[in-house]
Amino acid sequence: MDFETSDKVKLLQEQIERFMVKYVYPAEAVAKQEIEASGDPHHEPKVMLDIRAKTRELGLWNLFLPDPEHGAGLTNLEYSPLCEIMGRSPLGARAFNCNAPDTGNMEIMAEFGTPEQKEKWLQPLLDGEIRSCFSMTEPEVSGADPTGLQTRAVRDGDEWVINGHKWFTSGAIGARFAIVMVVTDPDAAPHQRASQIIVPTDTPGFNLIRAISVMGSTHGGGHCEIRYDDCRVPVENLLGPEHGGFMIAQARLGPGRIHHCMRAIGMAERAFEIMCRYANTRVAFGGPIGEKQFVQEWIATSRMEIDQARLLTLYTAWKMDIYGKQVARQEISMIKVVVPNMLMNVLDRAIQCLGSLGMSDDTPVAAMWREGRSLRIADGPDEVHKMVIARRELKRFA
Repeated sequence: MDFETSDKVKLLQEQIERFMVKYVYPAEAVAKQEIEASGDPHHEPKVMLDIRAKTRELGLWNLFLPDPEHGAGLTNLEYSPLCEIMGRSPLGARAFNCNAPDTGNMEIMAEFGTPEQKEKWLQPLLDGEIRSCFSMTEPEVSGADPTGLQTRAVRDGDEWVINGHKWFTSGAIGARFAIVMVVTDPDAAPHQRASQIIVPTDTPGFNLIRAISVMGSTHGGGHCEIRYDDCRVPVENLLGPEHGGFMIAQARLGPGRIHHCMRAIGMAERAFEIMCRYANTRVAFGGPIGEKQFVQEWIATSRMEIDQARLLTLYTAWKMDIYGKQVARQEISMIKVVVPNMLMNVLDRAIQCLGSLGMSDDTPVAAMWREGRSLRIADGPDEVHKMVIARRELKRFA
């Protein structure tokens, strides 16, 4: 295996780094001010729209899609370092049209969508004209065990009739459509009960109840609670094969977990940089705090943990490219545990190093901590991933 980046990727890295420094980092405070001035936590700031127009003009758009028909044709390994750079800012992924949940939805629509679905839903997403959401998690059953989903879709002539209760449908506010995980055959085998259906958010019966406050925030498109009450959509809105919902979800989660992890590594790197710069300049007890052994331990351990997590993630991306998502599923589970825990460790040290400044929102570190904590639960909690990791290892030696 060779992790040396190609000349093409090096050029993209340089372009994205320059773009982040020139446009994205300075826009963070401006975007925050625009949102506060609007009085709407879900308002998309004008500065963000301007930035997105620039990235599209420069061709730094949809870099996540390996399919050259719709994206840049980059492999997972090639995209990983680019995704890391984007992850350094809360505006980064959105700036390049590489933000979840749109990325996952675009991937599965490109792979499983009909020509009509691609024209109606995928192309506007690729063009950045609309947003979407993914509606799977339910409050009444464990999200860690999706075989227990209860939301039902029943065929009625030329329509699906959907009834159920979802929450943590991220990005639903302002989204044009949801991809909904529903039970279409309750009597089938556990992993063949569900299907995925495209539901426009203006459909009668699609009831957005609220944006759930997460760590004190409801910003962006929200993590939303939704009730589907006799929500009717055409049968042609079925995405992929009937009863193929779990298969499509797994196809969506592999690349999605890589993206989450690389963005998390980007967050950790930025927090690490802030910690080191502060340690070099903050004076206490007769000298810079970077001279204190406690702080040096935080810095040394953080450097080692970040690099270890990055190497495991790059190895996973390489294995996905060479052998496919199915063969790399063990490594995908491992990075999904390793990286979010590394991120929280680094952020905790950075906050401790910065002291009261670290607790404030005068640096991005506190916001990263609030956002980052969810990664130990999203796309499968640590405990489930550890369970499947152990089972696969035990099976090897049975």
